Amino acid sequence: MIKRYLFSFLLVSGVSLAQKLTIEETVTGGKKYAPTTQIMQQWRKNSKSITYLSSDFSNLLEKSASNGWKETILATKADFENALKSKISTDEFALKTFPFSIEWKSETRFEAVVAGKQKNYRIDYDVISKQITNVIGYATEADQARFSSTGNVAWLKENNIKITTTSGTVIDVTNDTDKGIVNGSDYVHRQEFGIDRGMWWNEAGTQLAYYRKDETMVANYPLTNWNEREAVNKDIKYPMTGMTSENVTLVVFDLASGKKVTINTGEPKEQYLTMVSWEPTGKFIFIGVLNREQNHLKFNKYDAQTGDFVKTLFEEKTSTWVEPQYPITFLPNNPTQFIYQTDFYGYNQMYLYTIDGKLLKNLGFNDVVVKQVVGFDTKATKINYIGTANNGLDRQLYQVDLKSGKTIQLTSVSGTHNASVSSDGTMVLDQYSNTTVPNEIAIIDVKSKKTTSTFKANNPLVGKIDMPKMELVTLTSADGKTPLNGRIIYPANFDASKKYPVMVYVYGGSHAQLVLNKWLGGANYFDYYMAQNGYVVFTVDNRGSDSRGKKFCDVTHRNLGTNEMADQMKGVEFLKSKSFVDQNRIGVFGWSFGGFMTTTLMTSQTDTFKVGVAGGPVIDWKYYEIMYGERYMDTPQENPEGYAKASLLDKAKNLKGRLLVIHGAQDPVVVQQNSMNFIEACIKAGKQVDYFLYPNHEHNVSGRDRIHMYAKIADYFDIHLKK
Repeated sequence: MIKRYLFSFLLVSGVSLAQKLTIEETVTGGKKYAPTTQIMQQWRKNSKSITYLSSDFSNLLEKSASNGWKETILATKADFENALKSKISTDEFALKTFPFSIEWKSETRFEAVVAGKQKNYRIDYDVISKQITNVIGYATEADQARFSSTGNVAWLKENNIKITTTSGTVIDVTNDTDKGIVNGSDYVHRQEFGIDRGMWWNEAGTQLAYYRKDETMVANYPLTNWNEREAVNKDIKYPMTGMTSENVTLVVFDLASGKKVTINTGEPKEQYLTMVSWEPTGKFIFIGVLNREQNHLKFNKYDAQTGDFVKTLFEEKTSTWVEPQYPITFLPNNPTQFIYQTDFYGYNQMYLYTIDGKLLKNLGFNDVVVKQVVGFDTKATKINYIGTANNGLDRQLYQVDLKSGKTIQLTSVSGTHNASVSSDGTMVLDQYSNTTVPNEIAIIDVKSKKTTSTFKANNPLVGKIDMPKMELVTLTSADGKTPLNGRIIYPANFDASKKYPVMVYVYGGSHAQLVLNKWLGGANYFDYYMAQNGYVVFTVDNRGSDSRGKKFCDVTHRNLGTNEMADQMKGVEFLKSKSFVDQNRIGVFGWSFGGFMTTTLMTSQTDTFKVGVAGGPVIDWKYYEIMYGERYMDTPQENPEGYAKASLLDKAKNLKGRLLVIHGAQDPVVVQQNSMNFIEACIKAGKQVDYFLYPNHEHNVSGRDRIHMYAKIADYFDIHLKK
């Protein structure tokens, strides 16, 4: 049975006053027609109050249980700026807005980072006294700043680390002149394995751990810059599957002594260091050591003073891959226990361990995939998190009791929730949307379940844009048993007696989910633009995509493209069952992994797809980088059959329909070598193919050039499919 969620818009007085999206609005529409909201909302610590910025960004506003959730002004930009000028030169600041990204540290004090003319500043501000209680300035060119508990800040200048102390002293932690040695950067292992930083202060703020990446052994890969009078090459390090990889170590710098200790993570050097976590006392540091094959993880404990290995707490081995994504989280009131997240047992869920590696409790709940941990209650007896529901379509807030392991769901309305819990654990700040609700914010009483709506956005498109109808549908995958989530957008002025062309929008790779029970169903405005211009627009999240568990993804191992294509063809089968679909006019569009899928479908399902647009496509996985490529395909030496099967170079000869390949000439993610070799293969096979470069763009075409790109794609479908 097909499961449907309807999405439609009303007429005003029986007559539509709305217009179609313009091609410019395919890019600007996300901002122009965004549902109104409370900007930067969060709980004020140790209170039953929420704060957020005013719509003009000039004031910090508050709603509190004590006044029935009425809106009041808590702090103004003028007050904040005056406090700044009392501490810092008045010429240094001319704030345009109230600070973004504030973080409450107590009921009255928050921290914020603001940019001055000569320095960046980290500010502590008290909203009651309207005074700056602490300030530290550091260089404006500082990159990836990390603050210690004592107020010192570690930051990067090119490939070296500096520390600015609270006294203003600048310490050079590293002084490497070889650009192949990179210190402290989050761009380690190409930011796979959940890596989002390259420096970590210990809890006391006395020691800084950091990545030291040596990529001198990795060959230079040229990207041509066409803007110079004579074109020049910009070399990057791009380790391709099966080739030499970077060597990474973890170093601990002691602030008082200035000494450095390299953690002895052992051999071989080509391994991945992940999940870096300080033990609360600062005596030990924990690292997930993953082998290059990515099928064996050791979670190790090291002595931070000597760098010596202490013990392996636990290991994970699998025939497919192990993919650590999160550092451990110590219990706030018990430094001998920590939370570990893994999908090793089927779904990414939480597990409670002792510091010696003993598993105490599985904190998982059914098939819920943990997407975001949002914190403990004040007694640290419960932990709250956002997890999946409704077959991966929804996001809900859950709470698990650490002692009993019992889980309760704190939000209930079907949709995508972004929620947090007050410091005392009694209230939930819940923001959600679904296919019929643009944005609603409510306060939920955890005990009574009473919900108080504090904000509800109107439909931002009514009377402006006449949006087509959208449905979320459920299909069955090619294995005959796995449900897949799909989305269909109907053409404007839909008439079921007519025949319409189809644009399938595809991604299909891991860590991405295109279909969600949220506003617009997860679709972008280009999808709706194409529907308004006479296309059925269809998307299905095949096996291998995100938020459905490890088994759902593992089917792609050593065989990228095969099961994904089989599921996409189940989507086509669904489309062909519809009387209004013109089976002779089906096209496909995708970017990156979606570009690989588009080209795969165009060269393997030649009697089905008449037109395709492949953006930034992987053509042969031997041209892709080690960390991602070898996870799913192993090395070309280990899996020659899989690489040959997934390669599109020898399939160019099969091409029948019209294919447009688009690539950014500066692409450091999917290098242009992929598409250039495919074009060469088409030439040798006598196949016509269209090719377009964006000379000054990387993996994604951005800015106003993105409007140009969408216009080109729309024109391509109109010329070759619609008519």
